[in-house]
This record gives sequence, C-alpha cells and structure tokens, in this order.
Amino acid sequence: MDNRLFFPATQRNRDCIGDVLSKIIKKGSVLEIGSGSGEHGVFFQKRFPAIIWQTSDPDLVHRKSISSWIKYEDLTEKMPQPLEIDVEKIPWKIPLELANSLHGIVSINMIHVAEWSCTVALFRESGKLLNKGQFLILYGPFKICNKHTSESDYFFDNSLKMQNDLWGIKNLEEVCDESKKNGFFQEDIINMPANNFSVIYRKVS
Repeated sequence: MDNRLFFPATQRNRDCIGDVLSKIIKKGSVLEIGSGSGEHGVFFQKRFPAIIWQTSDPDLVHRKSISSWIKYEDLTEKMPQPLEIDVEKIPWKIPLELANSLHGIVSINMIHVAEWSCTVALFRESGKLLNKGQFLILYGPFKICNKHTSESDYFFDNSLKMQNDLWGIKNLEEVCDESKKNGFFQEDIINMPANNFSVIYRKVS
C-alpha cells in the first residue's frame, strides 16, 4: 500500500538544507527528529550515501508515509525504518547500534509547531546522546531579539497560535540559552530562503 504523504515545503527547501548538511556530515548516523512525511529523509539518504539517515516521528500516519517513501526510493536495504520518538517522552528509545554510531541530530520545521517544552526536551536528550564535537541542527523560522524577521513570519506566527496558543515561532536567543544549559554552543546561523534559518549547535562538553 502506498502511504506516501507529500509536503510541498520539502521540495522547496531540501536542496538548500542539503547544502548546509554537506559541510557538516562526515560519517556515522544522523537522527532526524520529527521527520514528517519522510521526504527529507529519503532525499538526504540518497544525497549522502556514506551515512545512515535515521528518521523518527510520533505520528503513525507519518511513520507509514516514511516507510512507503523508503520502499518507493528503493532504500529498504540501506535505510532503517522510522523510530517512534515523541520528543517529550524521555529517554528516547533508540537502538544501541544507532547510539554508538550517532554523529548528529537534525530537526526541520518542528519546534515552531510544538510547545516550548518540546524544545527543552530536544536539547536535553540531544545533550545526553551526542558527544563533544557532534552537532544538532535546527531549521525553520526564528524571531531575532524577539522580533519577527519578516511580515510573513508575523502572520504565520499568528496562524500557528490560532491552532494552538502554545505553538509559535521561537526566539533565537532563548533557544540558544537552552542549548547552553545542555552543553552546546551556537556555532553558526545561516540565512535560508523564505525567511528561514539553519542554526548549527555543537556539543562542547
């Protein structure tokens, strides 16, 4: 059965995100938190064949879509099936093999469609799983100095809060503060198309 989902944003941003990843990914496994449809996962697995891209999502419909994409792209022998990870249910249940080969963690367009507690949990668990020098990358919109970087982000933020008043675009400085609590420093922030950013955090302890 074909359970593939199609998220239009993936087609627009996967190449530019891949360009950022290409400068950082070197070996081992990458864990993606909140993989959604799975379109990013299979694209990055094909672009970076030397690594193992491990997807995850708490939603069964999304995990079925990811599995369908893995099969559709003929990656069944290379790419593991998605893990059921709810970022707030800690500790995350991940295979020992993944824990031993983990090189970095990526989360794309997740924290603004989640409560702040999810951001806290993301850094807390990532800080436990990653070793010194390894990376955590966040992609999506951010406020800078508590101000939106565009008018479209202002309206987008309001639309998110109408769906759930605990959702919304996060303030970059607050996210950075949370990273420091868990042994990370903000290595780089990269301007991306459509008023998004790729923020690279590196484990220092």
